[in-house]
Amino acid sequence: MDAKTIEEGRQAAMISYLTLIGLVIAYSMNMEVKNKYAAMHIRQSLGLNIMFYSIAIFVGYFNSWMVSGPFYVFFVVLWTFGFVNAIQREHLPIPLVGDYFQEWFKNF
Repeated sequence: MDAKTIEEGRQAAMISYLTLIGLVIAYSMNMEVKNKYAAMHIRQSLGLNIMFYSIAIFVGYFNSWMVSGPFYVFFVVLWTFGFVNAIQREHLPIPLVGDYFQEWFKNF
């Protein structure tokens, strides 16, 4: 991926990791000008959000920090990895699950 494409999509890539609202804003920013770099990070963020909320439903039933603590730490680490990659202009998928997100959400 060339530097021009990355620089043009960097803002949308960073915004995509800022909550669900940021994801929607980044998606709408990328609708007019299709940028591969931004689309990659939007797919990563979408996958993280879907995975977080779907697993959080089950983890929420456990009233124990022994269960929910590692869950939140895991997602904070994955989110930080994606956000830092967007800031540093990296084109790396999130560890463990990023390649699946790229495949599942390739239409985004």
